[in-house]
Amino acid sequence: MRRRLQDARLVPLGEAAWLLSFESRLSLEANARVLAVADALSRQRAPGVRDIVPAVSSLAVHFDPDTTDPETVAHVISGCLDAEATPDGARVIELPVCYGGEHGPDLPEVAEFAGCTTEEVVERHLAPEYRVLMLGFLPGFPYLGVVDERIAMPRRAAPRAHVAAGSVAIAGRQTGVYPTRSPGGWRVIGRTPLTLFDPGTDPPARLGPGDRVRFRRIDTATFTRFPLEGE
Repeated sequence: MRRRLQDARLVPLGEAAWLLSFESRLSLEANARVLAVADALSRQRAPGVRDIVPAVSSLAVHFDPDTTDPETVAHVISGCLDAEATPDGARVIELPVCYGGEHGPDLPEVAEFAGCTTEEVVERHLAPEYRVLMLGFLPGFPYLGVVDERIAMPRRAAPRAHVAAGSVAIAGRQTGVYPTRSPGGWRVIGRTPLTLFDPGTDPPARLGPGDRVRFRRIDTATFTRFPLEGE
């Protein structure tokens, strides 16, 4: 069963979840609506709702079919569509980054793609305040948007087998930070010494959807000392 709710679509994900979609492209406006609806649903604490999972332009709402029914949950979701975003409540988090060299092996390629110097790539990457659009791919991996169009280089054709934890990378109009060592195909331009995901902390992820992120440039010597200096 598929339904239209104003300018959104609501479709079932199996028998125990709904998917609410606003747009199929990267849009800060659509993402703001996703986060607003997710926040409203969370505050309602609707009986039977197990999990609320925001993505860039869609939202999955999982529920317990033994304690509620799909129509009841759909009604709750539709009642939250006009929820207002609350940007003033978002956290602003600064992440130090060492750009280029061994920490940013793809920086020269991004500069060639953009037709500028590596220094200008760094400046353009540092300039915006990014929004955490969603977490995905890996536990604690933040999808941040949006990247300056000039340096928005597509991901690599062949992913690397190993990308270091803390690597800061670009894939089109999004930038992100690898929370753990893993395979990956994004263009790595730098690295942060901070830990983005620690299962021993509460919450385990340093960043969450809706947080705002600013990158701060550090040099190699500072990067090396950073673990000794603390956070």
